[in-house]
Amino acid sequence: MQLSEIPTPLIASYTDFGTTGPYLGQMHAVIATQAPRVPRITLMADAPMFDPVSAGILLSYLCDNLPDQTLILAVVDPGVGGERRPLMIRGAKLQFVGPDNGLFVPVVRRYEDCLIEAIDWRPSRLSDSFHGRDLFAPVAAALATGKAVAGIPVEPRELAGYDSNHDSNRVIYIDAYGNAMTGIEADGLSDERTISVNGKALRYARTFSEVPAGQPFWYRNSNGLVEFAVNRGSVSRLLNLRPGMPVQF
Repeated sequence: MQLSEIPTPLIASYTDFGTTGPYLGQMHAVIATQAPRVPRITLMADAPMFDPVSAGILLSYLCDNLPDQTLILAVVDPGVGGERRPLMIRGAKLQFVGPDNGLFVPVVRRYEDCLIEAIDWRPSRLSDSFHGRDLFAPVAAALATGKAVAGIPVEPRELAGYDSNHDSNRVIYIDAYGNAMTGIEADGLSDERTISVNGKALRYARTFSEVPAGQPFWYRNSNGLVEFAVNRGSVSRLLNLRPGMPVQF
């Protein structure tokens, strides 16, 4: 079977590569060479490192504001070179290319009705350690320009980690300010709800300016998730938070 795509208006890269070093630039260079007319953005370059599950939870919410038919080139791939399959996924509004390591499970669960295929194509040169550049970027460029890529159908329940409990009640990302984002949907939570992390119970505030400087609190962030913060400070430093820490109500 072949997954044939209409040209996409945008390629968005989502990686844990960081912005230093050659990796992001090398991957983008492939896109620029093979799909020169397709606009591209960096959706995120500091996704939760080595943690496909947390990265997948975050990705599923960041997708909400992307244009229809955007192709997300998602590479959080600590098992590169191993047995995990390379995937291409087409949902009703978005497309995805990346590894089958749990990264896309939250996306498939949230958006449903996805056509999933294991990529049945390999380049003539495929390094053991950089499939983002050598495999996923060329496939993304091909799909973005309307070309067909050979694939083998995959059912959602066949995805790695699909039947695992992807617990979203935890810290999934800490930003440059030290704010700690969780995987908890904020809609429906009462303003009176107290949320605990690392032994500290935090109360709700609508915005930073509602609490004194140095005081930690939780709020509903712009992606609709519960986030911990400190007014004019770093909550991760103050409370010694790190990705993966459990959150309790």
